[in-house]
Amino acid sequence: MITRQEQALALQFKIVVQPRASKTEIAGLHGDALKLRLTAPPVDGAANKMCLKFLAKWLDVPKSALTIVSGETSRNKTLRIQFADRQIFEAESRRLKIFFSDALNIPA
Repeated sequence: MITRQEQALALQFKIVVQPRASKTEIAGLHGDALKLRLTAPPVDGAANKMCLKFLAKWLDVPKSALTIVSGETSRNKTLRIQFADRQIFEAESRRLKIFFSDALNIPA
């Protein structure tokens, strides 16, 4: 589910967004992607902004570290978490692998 990019000191993962939901929440997995329900509409980038803000808080990473790599105008997106140095990258890679595993009840 999470792809490590050693050279770029980044982690990438896929999400599927359901805009205009009644509640903003993680809805589990959709195939190999994290499913995210958002109350924001898919208009003028509102859902993308809410997506980044919500995931930054949920993952406990700075909002500036999260970017949408592909799928700006699609429900299917690839997100990247960029880290400043190798030490932080290694520590956060381990932490997030465990975090995703625990939060979604999937094996690490």
